[in-house]
Amino acid sequence: MEIDHQMIRRGDIAIVTLHSPREKALGVIRDIGPAGVFIAAIELGYFEDWSRSIASGEPYLPMEESFFPMWRVERISLDTSAADAPSFAEQFETRTGMKLQDQI
Repeated sequence: MEIDHQMIRRGDIAIVTLHSPREKALGVIRDIGPAGVFIAAIELGYFEDWSRSIASGEPYLPMEESFFPMWRVERISLDTSAADAPSFAEQFETRTGMKLQDQI
């Protein structure tokens, strides 16, 4: 049985889980290395309001360019769909008609 391991790379949409303080960011990986991760992102809890505001043409906070040092990074997960649950990028495109990567 062959296992398909996907590397997380620049340009991928990912969810970064952080500690101290605990938070989750959804965004586009700008760079990743031993020191940390650069990401253009929004707080994951803001996703619903953010995509709704963009879809209706209301003001919204843009994705923020951030650097998170590796000591704060608990996990980085690719934004993928599972079973009947679409990815955040797919949800965003369905709601707004735009690609998540274009919000940078």
